[in-house]
Amino acid sequence: MRIDIPTLPNGELTIPKRFNRLYDLAYNLWWSWDSAGNDVWRVLDGEAWERYRNPIEMLAAIDKEAWHRLEESMAFNDAYAEAVSRFDAYMNSSKTWWDRHQPASEDTTIAYLCTEYGVHSSLPIYSGGLGILAGDHAKSASDMGLPFVAVGLMFRRGYFRQTIDHNGAQQHYYPTLDPSRLPIRPVATKGGGHLRVPIEFPGRTVYAAVWALAVGRTTILLLDTDIADNEPADRPITHSLYVRGREMRFCQELVLGLGSVRALGAIGIEPTVWHVNEGHAAMSLLERLAGEVAIGTSLDEAEQRIRESTVFTLHTPVPAGNERFDFRLAEKYLAHWPASVGADMTYLNRLGTSREGDEGMFDLGALAIRLASVVNGVSQRHGEVVSHDWAHLLGKPALGITNGVHAPTWVSRSMGRTISQAIDASWPIRLVDNPETAELLRYLPDEDVWAAHQLRKEIISRFIRGRIRRQWARHGSSPDDLRSVENLFPADRLTIGFARRFATYKRASLLFHNVPWLQAILTNPDRPVQLVFAGKAHPADAQGQGLIRHIHELSHSPELKGHVYMLEDYDMRMGRFLIQGVDVWLNNPRPPEEASGTSGMKAALNGVLNLSVLDGWWVEGANSGKNGWAFGHPHDIGDHGRQDSEDAVALYQLLQDEIVPKFYDRNDNGIPIDWVEMMKESIASCGGRFSSHRMVEDYVRHAYAVLG
Repeated sequence: MRIDIPTLPNGELTIPKRFNRLYDLAYNLWWSWDSAGNDVWRVLDGEAWERYRNPIEMLAAIDKEAWHRLEESMAFNDAYAEAVSRFDAYMNSSKTWWDRHQPASEDTTIAYLCTEYGVHSSLPIYSGGLGILAGDHAKSASDMGLPFVAVGLMFRRGYFRQTIDHNGAQQHYYPTLDPSRLPIRPVATKGGGHLRVPIEFPGRTVYAAVWALAVGRTTILLLDTDIADNEPADRPITHSLYVRGREMRFCQELVLGLGSVRALGAIGIEPTVWHVNEGHAAMSLLERLAGEVAIGTSLDEAEQRIRESTVFTLHTPVPAGNERFDFRLAEKYLAHWPASVGADMTYLNRLGTSREGDEGMFDLGALAIRLASVVNGVSQRHGEVVSHDWAHLLGKPALGITNGVHAPTWVSRSMGRTISQAIDASWPIRLVDNPETAELLRYLPDEDVWAAHQLRKEIISRFIRGRIRRQWARHGSSPDDLRSVENLFPADRLTIGFARRFATYKRASLLFHNVPWLQAILTNPDRPVQLVFAGKAHPADAQGQGLIRHIHELSHSPELKGHVYMLEDYDMRMGRFLIQGVDVWLNNPRPPEEASGTSGMKAALNGVLNLSVLDGWWVEGANSGKNGWAFGHPHDIGDHGRQDSEDAVALYQLLQDEIVPKFYDRNDNGIPIDWVEMMKESIASCGGRFSSHRMVEDYVRHAYAVLG
């Protein structure tokens, strides 16, 4: 069920009438997870696609002569016809999951509010797990036909790009995004202008322009303060994601909260369910509360109405991940708000106070919990943590709705084709709707599974060598050194990947606890192993940046050089290469600080074996050593030094005694039969259970349908 939102053209694209549907394809990120939608750009101009990976930039650069050649190209005409046909069939289908199941009333409309969205690397307005999860949620909502609209912020400078200098220091830079070269369109007012919504700030009004990002049938509305209507000091509010300045962060979340409600109201959308995804969007509840009181509802009844239509999802048990502000900021920016509900500042203080004695802090998580009837964590373990940590406000246990990943986005083409042999092309949906279908995957031919994976390993090897060469060239390496890169990262080695945000609790350096022992494992000439690391540390996180520097230095040390690699500028594209092409995915946070984790799910769907502590999703996903490995203490024992030491020993022993030997134990055809058996089990056991289709279905059944 599609929610149509009127939009205006964005920029000028000169496309021949013969191919005018390219405009529709370019401005809908459906192409990013559909093979035909993706292929049309590769066939249009493969070289330009490798350079831009953004259809709008490609189309803007094509000249008339190139269009004449394309008109005569049978390959392009076929690719174009196929993409348009599939797109129209997708967008106009009346047989979606929502149509078939009708899980809620016909007037149900779901509004999903989140600060960031990771849909594709061409729109870099995400930083990591939360944004990628939100992007996958929007894609599955589209695939399943939900009456769903999302709202976030249009970060003109996105999250920072990362370089690592020759000393291992992380450098940050923020490219400016040009809306005319992005797959977003202005939302139209009834009068034909670009919609702007007002937000009251102290002594002035700040306006947020509203852009529409089409993600299949789902629309994500993006709020943008960098417009001429605003004073120069206010335009940067939506420039950068996760700014370190606390007051600017509060301003961003004020725009997100109030602006979300006002934008939807201005368009004429009246949600019956509001999904507040993390505390960043919690101030939407204040705007909705004021709206209820404005139509004559008593404050007590208004609270109840808001509660009955609100879902709140927490994504982290780490205190630094919760949005807490000095209450003086709330007083400064929300001074007018209490009067709008017939109350005083004491009432606002009570709403935002986590617990007695903490009245000086305005906690957006506490605000959201007080005004939501459904509160959930993002794995079963995390649901328990939320229930414990917030018991004083919840009144009942929180739900555990385990995260999932959008299989069409993350599974490689080669592995996707192999899985389709056993099921069919609809396997991402069938594994959720008919879990017994997974049994077919256990009978896939070993040689097909191994060949599909080896193809991805060859691709990742070329990708990583290219990244290393560019990195070394920037550091001033000699031509001979740059030529030597061709001998690095061989595809036949056991390859272990670790890529995520470099926060200290994720323990990126755990593997280096005993370097001589690790060196013995990695450099065995008969069974060599290589490690690839990637990830960003927040610009304000000196300890996280120190971890990057430490691993960079180790990667250049005589003991580990050629076996350890630290890649720069981790993003969605690099993430896809890594989770599809390594052999083992390593995850070793300090329990219980991993709320869920989704990179391991993506790896599992590609037959990559997880090597993880029992935290987050892996508590549910681990299958007694049949689809990967678990190690270490399942709980924080308090003595971090001892825990790190013991966990590292357990990790080394697993690698040395089981993982490395199993990978190199081959049959006469060079296939590690036992290893491939685990790969098949990984896909079969995780493919449906950790799909974002299953996740969205859980939200529908346990939250949206209950409220809507």
